[in-house]
Amino acid sequence: MTIQTTNTTETSTDNNLVSAPIPMTPFQEFWHYFSSNRGALGGLIVIALIFFMAIFANFVAPHSPSDQYRDALLLPPAWLEGGNWSFVLGTDDVGRDILSRLIYGSRLSIAVGIVAVTASLIMGILLGLVAGYFKGMIDTAIMRIVDIMLAMPSLLLAIAIVAILGPSIVNAALAISIVSLPHYVRLTRAATMAEMSRDYVTSSQVIGASPLRLMFVCILPNCLAPLIVQATLGFSTAILDMAALGFLGLGAQPPTPEWGSMLANALQFVQRAWWVVTFPGLMILITVLAFNLMGDGLRDALDPKLKQ
Repeated sequence: MTIQTTNTTETSTDNNLVSAPIPMTPFQEFWHYFSSNRGALGGLIVIALIFFMAIFANFVAPHSPSDQYRDALLLPPAWLEGGNWSFVLGTDDVGRDILSRLIYGSRLSIAVGIVAVTASLIMGILLGLVAGYFKGMIDTAIMRIVDIMLAMPSLLLAIAIVAILGPSIVNAALAISIVSLPHYVRLTRAATMAEMSRDYVTSSQVIGASPLRLMFVCILPNCLAPLIVQATLGFSTAILDMAALGFLGLGAQPPTPEWGSMLANALQFVQRAWWVVTFPGLMILITVLAFNLMGDGLRDALDPKLKQ
């Protein structure tokens, strides 16, 4: 009887060991929550395709974006009557391939988005950390400037900055990074002030950690999750603002392929050649929607409250 009882216990113990769940790594846990959101996963796939087109535009695009085919002016898409499969999405008013210009335009939009989001994110983190850590007059001065910037419409402020500096891609990217700055400052400041009351920050202060170490080693890593989500959503805002500035003639200048400028140049042909307006607009819509969906998935995966 004793032997049987011992065997049963061992078997029961073995079964418990087998059925015990294996703990996931942080990345596996993140991917589990992110991939459960089908919209976010679809947005990630679309963004990956757009990045692939932007990086390998020289190999993916069937034509050069500046080549003009004078015998194929305002050619309709290939599946319509009069179309040509050499120009799948048709041509514009001077015979340039629309598909090739869209592919090269994705390179410009992605580049401007990366520059604008990176610059505004770095400056926003620095100002937000300083305001949230030191408080007092420094916090008041920084936040009053931020409040003034938020009081003006972002696109209007970007137009004013580009109008002063002059229309160009570089100035447009600079203007977009400036108008995006307040959101990162406020978010970093709020996260910093919340972390300042934590026990680990108090312990670091007691053992004599310097302010720089407290801000960048102790506090900042715990504030990155909402900043990553905001940066992803800021990407879509940067692409929209860049398209708006290009549409107004303040961004990329002709003949540079850019989605907003393509819309502006095609307005006069909208009634008799709908494809010259529709496809650039769809590219802007799909790209912005993909970034928003991915940002929503990142928020669900990185926010501990939503995992409970």
